[in-house]
Amino acid sequence: MARYIGPKSKIARKFGEPIFGPDKVLTKKNYPPGQHGNTRRRKTSEYGIQLREKQRAKYTYGVLEKQFRITFEKAARSKGITGEVLLQLLESRLDNIVYRLGIAPTRAAARQLVTHRHITVDGKTLNIPSYSVKAGQLIGVREKSKSMEIISNALDGFSHSKYPWLEWEKATLTGKLLHWPERGDIPENIKEQLIVELYSK
Repeated sequence: MARYIGPKSKIARKFGEPIFGPDKVLTKKNYPPGQHGNTRRRKTSEYGIQLREKQRAKYTYGVLEKQFRITFEKAARSKGITGEVLLQLLESRLDNIVYRLGIAPTRAAARQLVTHRHITVDGKTLNIPSYSVKAGQLIGVREKSKSMEIISNALDGFSHSKYPWLEWEKATLTGKLLHWPERGDIPENIKEQLIVELYSK
């Protein structure tokens, strides 16, 4: 199963933000990695800026190039603003929904919970992180997995009210995708229009 397994702190430093989750390295080294990371750099080209934004989205959602392009092409064929639809498709991935519901502390942890069959969709165990969740579907924790420390620690104190497109039932550890999120409700610092411009060349 394809996923990024390289150095995460290095990528976080490249973008100057903790895109993989909390990272202590960023507080110590808040400049890009590499021999000349702490020195002045040349002006980035327009293509470079667009490519950087695509990479930011890919690393944020844990998607590699082939799958990202397929998602973009699906967004381009859909009704609506392509860039916004792209983010909505990425947000509707099962691993991302598990992360947004607070069941896992990071998207990587959410992906692992899904692949290890701890997550259910409409009561059935599903182990496909890229599965596209549809409005009205119920995302839950498998009965045998409800006592797992990683899940209870992640849910402890998590505020579910910050994502209005999701609904959470604490008693049953079950969440529901109410509808696709509006662009203003997606907190990620991604300039999706730059990605659209890059693929349009």
